[in-house]
Amino acid sequence: MPEPSRRRPYRSRVREDGAARTRAAIVSAARTLFVRDGYAGTSWDAVAELAGVSRPTVVSAFGTKAALLSRVLDESLAGDDEPVAVRDRPWFQPVWMSTTPEQTLEAYAQVCTLISRRAADVVEALHRAADSSPEVDALWEKWLVGRRAGAAMVVGHPPLADAVRLRHSRERAVDVLWTLNNPDLYLALVTRAGWDEDEFTTWLAETMGATLLA
Repeated sequence: MPEPSRRRPYRSRVREDGAARTRAAIVSAARTLFVRDGYAGTSWDAVAELAGVSRPTVVSAFGTKAALLSRVLDESLAGDDEPVAVRDRPWFQPVWMSTTPEQTLEAYAQVCTLISRRAADVVEALHRAADSSPEVDALWEKWLVGRRAGAAMVVGHPPLADAVRLRHSRERAVDVLWTLNNPDLYLALVTRAGWDEDEFTTWLAETMGATLLA
């Protein structure tokens, strides 16, 4: 008997593109509202109205408001919705290409500034909402753990790892970098105190170096 034909699942590029645009509109609207009105003050209806879609569309796309906040945070940190790890992004590569501890910290300070510019206000909204539900509290803890993992990853880069051993244990060095990669510093000095971004980045790199290097 002839083998039954295997039909490929039907995929419509137009439909997929439309769904992607809808998700992007929802995420953009949610970001605006989370930052402006806070997590508790942002409703499904408000997100749907600002995104120009129906409420069921928003709920169907993300399921929970905490999941929507998580997506807003992820895209703010990365700059887009591509499934590429931060460490593999083109703007992170100067860290891995550095050959001295000073170059490593200068490159990482640039990364911290870039991420803070895009995500500091979203992180602040998340922090304010952390006690509102177990899901949001877990998201806040995940953010803290992820930020520390990023610090540990940079401390492990050989030019920096070799240098910090002269002054600190690895864990102490991670503690220091984890403290200094906090977007709250950007909010305090750039957003609120009015520092120029280049001035902030230079200060951050110098502070990292003065604290970590012998």
